[in-house]
Amino acid sequence: GEPVIAIGNPLGLDYTVTSGIISAMGRSSRDIGASDKRVDYLQTDAAINPGNSGGPLLNIHGQVIGMNTAIIRGAQGLGFAIPINTVRRISQQLIAKGRVDHPYLGIVMATLNQELKERLQSELNSFDVSADKGVLLVRVIPRSPAAISGMRAGDVIKSINNQSVTNTEQVQKIVEKSSIGQTLTVRIQRRTGIIQLSIKPAPLPVDDRRS
Repeated sequence: GEPVIAIGNPLGLDYTVTSGIISAMGRSSRDIGASDKRVDYLQTDAAINPGNSGGPLLNIHGQVIGMNTAIIRGAQGLGFAIPINTVRRISQQLIAKGRVDHPYLGIVMATLNQELKERLQSELNSFDVSADKGVLLVRVIPRSPAAISGMRAGDVIKSINNQSVTNTEQVQKIVEKSSIGQTLTVRIQRRTGIIQLSIKPAPLPVDDRRS
């Protein structure tokens, strides 16, 4: 409900100012149809149109709290901004190195639910999964941090650094907020029981879209 102001150049109209409120916080990429699952968004009803992307979202004190970035086409009053802490972290890397290094584990994963478990049980040569929920490792990339740590396809991630995870987005967000080389403690469920592994994220390889 905090009042906000959006500034941008919609449709080439320079220095356009619109106002509204923060409608919601922590909107996921899935909620708004964005491809990158590592970012949460602020939702606002301040008018954001083509040309506003990259412009600031300010609070009533003139402080930048986000960067206007997306709308849902065909809907009114549904604009989204990247939170300033995320913008600051990325911009600092761009200034210092000219690129952004995303932490990378080297896994292909899927959200484990009852439907997926039943499908796996009905398929020959599929994973023998005992867990009912968590994040299933579909594939572990050879020589990746995950492979080095001892993770295997068929493992189910239950928690990372004592934070429970039940879907792939939660894993991606925890990894993205970690630091390259920082040790993460991952609780895994295998058919033989619960184990704990330590893994150090590496820089995401160029053009790689895994976690």
